Amino acid sequence: MALVAGFVGLTSCDKKAEEETKVVTEQEEPKELKIAYVEIDTLMSQYQFCKDYTELANVEGENIQRTLTGKQRTLEQHAAAMQKKYESNGFTSQEELTRAQQSLQTEQQAMQELSERLQASFMEEQAKYNEEMRDSIQKFLKQYNKTKKYDFIMAKAGDNILLANPKYDITAEVVKALNKRYKIKPEVAEKIKKSDEKKKK
Repeated sequence: MALVAGFVGLTSCDKKAEEETKVVTEQEEPKELKIAYVEIDTLMSQYQFCKDYTELANVEGENIQRTLTGKQRTLEQHAAAMQKKYESNGFTSQEELTRAQQSLQTEQQAMQELSERLQASFMEEQAKYNEEMRDSIQKFLKQYNKTKKYDFIMAKAGDNILLANPKYDITAEVVKALNKRYKIKPEVAEKIKKSDEKKKK
């Protein structure tokens, strides 16, 4: 009787162990991941948002360069005039020469500060545009993925992904959808329009 009870207990233990193993196996069995990727270079060159803001950045960069070039030219003219006056003994006193030199230094300092302000403003604007671009793409992908159900959507830039099967490339689909929903801001369109008009003159 004890032997039968022992056998029943052993069988029960074996059955329980099998069930536990089955549960663990089922839990550990890897799920097939659904992955896609987007070619960043293609996205940047074909997404109209990127194209518009790249053109706007060029316009703003050219405006800054024009402003600084004009200031530099004026500064050089003032320096040349002071040098000419000095060489022709045009300064009536050392005090007058010192004042002229100080005025030129003040002008140089003002130009340096202007350059720093313009560059800082430009970088701030670029950071804002980049943030807007990332935000627009991420918002779109969240909406897009509600139906696609990808586990990962990766950014492929340069050789950060060494090898990828083209069947996982959703770039064209993403770019097409992004461009369909994109609307340029009126102020951006106006700045680009004015720049184009200047170039035509």
